[in-house]
Amino acid sequence: MSLQTRFYKWLPRLQAPPTWGIDPVPAEHRRLRWFDIFVLWSSLGVGLLVLEAGALLVPGLSLPQALLAILVGTAIGTLLLALVGVLGSDHGVPTMVLLRPVLGRRGSYLATIFNIVQLIGWTAFELWVIGLAADQVGQALFGFSNHYLWVAVFSVWCTLLALGGPLVVVREWLEKFGIWIVYSVTIWMTVYLFTRYDIIALLNRPGTGEMPFWLGVDLVAAMPISWLPLVADYNRFVRRSRDSFWGTYFGFALTNVWFYTLGALFLLTANVSEPTPDHLITAIMTMTGGIVALAVILVDETDNAFADIYSAAISIQNIFPQIGQRLLIVIIGAVGFLFATSLTMGEYFNFLLLIGSLFVPLFGVVLADYFVIRQRASDQTALVGDRRLEWQGGGLAAWLVGILVYQAITQWAPQIGASIPSFVITFLLYTGLRLVRQQRLTRVPY
Repeated sequence: MSLQTRFYKWLPRLQAPPTWGIDPVPAEHRRLRWFDIFVLWSSLGVGLLVLEAGALLVPGLSLPQALLAILVGTAIGTLLLALVGVLGSDHGVPTMVLLRPVLGRRGSYLATIFNIVQLIGWTAFELWVIGLAADQVGQALFGFSNHYLWVAVFSVWCTLLALGGPLVVVREWLEKFGIWIVYSVTIWMTVYLFTRYDIIALLNRPGTGEMPFWLGVDLVAAMPISWLPLVADYNRFVRRSRDSFWGTYFGFALTNVWFYTLGALFLLTANVSEPTPDHLITAIMTMTGGIVALAVILVDETDNAFADIYSAAISIQNIFPQIGQRLLIVIIGAVGFLFATSLTMGEYFNFLLLIGSLFVPLFGVVLADYFVIRQRASDQTALVGDRRLEWQGGGLAAWLVGILVYQAITQWAPQIGASIPSFVITFLLYTGLRLVRQQRLTRVPY
C-alpha cells in the first residue's frame, strides 16, 4: 500500500449511514466491536463538566474519601450503564424503545419526555461550557472574545456530528484522531499535577465534613447514570453483547475515574475558589501549555454534545416515529443553542441528583425485567408498540416508588446514599410484582 493510499485511508469519510429511527438495526449494519465501543464511551467520559463534578467532592470530603467515592460511584453507575448497553446490542433498538415492555407503549412516552428534557438540558450545559472554554482560547490566541459566537459555532459543529451519526463519529473521528489526542493531553495534565504538587500532603489533609460520603458516591454515580437513557442508542450498533458490555464498562470507567480525580485535584491544588467551569478553565490555562490542554478538552467536549443532540432526536422518534431523524437533530441543536445563551451553573448539582432520582429506579425496573423475568428474551410484540400493551401498571408503580425512595433519602438521610437503596428496592419490588402476576396467570383452578 502506497503512502498516498494510506494517507487517504486515514482521512475522515463523512458519508452518513442510513437512519433506522426506532426500528431494530439490521444485523449487517451492527459493525461496532469491543474496541469501537470502548473508544466511544471512553471519549464520552471526558469533559469539563466531569472535572466540575469531581471538584464538587472536595473539600467536603477529604481526598482519600473522595477517591474512594469516585471508585465506588463509578463501579456502580458504570455497571448499570454496561448492562443497559447489553440490552441495546441484544435487540438493536434505542433505549426508549426498550422501556415499552416494562412501562407499556404510552408509559414509555412518560420516561421519554423526561429524557428529552434532560438531554436538552445536557446539550445546553455542554454548549455553554464549550463556549466558555473556546472564548478563553480565543482570547489567549487571538485577543478575541465573543462567548455567544463560540456557542453558535460549536452548536453548528455538534449538530453536524449528530447528522453524521455514531458510526461516522466513532470510526472516522474518534479512532483516527480524537481519542489519542485526548489521552495524550490528559496524561500530560496528570503528570503535571503529580510532579508539581505534594499529593501526599493533600492525602493527609482532612475534609470539612460538609458532604456525606454516600452523597459523594451518588454524585459520582450520577454521571454514568445520566447516560443510561442514551446507551442503547449507540450500543445497538455493536455486533456482540459481550463486546458491548466490556467495551462500555472499561471505556467509561477509565475516563470517569480519571476526570473526577483530576477535578478534585484541580480544586485542591490550583487555588480554585469555587468549583465552576470558568474557574477550572482559568486553572487549566495557568498551567504551562495549559492552553493546549484546554483546546483538546474543548474539542472532545463536542462528542458529548453530539451524543445529547443525537439521542434527543432518537427519543422524540419513540413518540413521533413519522418525523425525520435529521430534521429533529437540527431542531434540537437550535434549541440547545438558545438555552445555552442564557444558562448559569447554579443548579448543576441539583440537576445531577434529579437525573439520578428519575433514572436509577427506572432502570432498576428495566434490568429486573430483562435479566430476571425474561432472562434476556426479547418481547417483540411489546417492542414494536402493540396497542394492547399501552400501559404496564406494575412497572410504572415500581418506578414511582423508586423515585419517592430516592428523593426521601436525598432529603432526610443523604449520609446513606440514595442510588443503591432506590435501585435495589425498585428491582426487588418489580420482580416480586411480576412473579406474583405470573403465578396467578399459571394457577390452574380445581
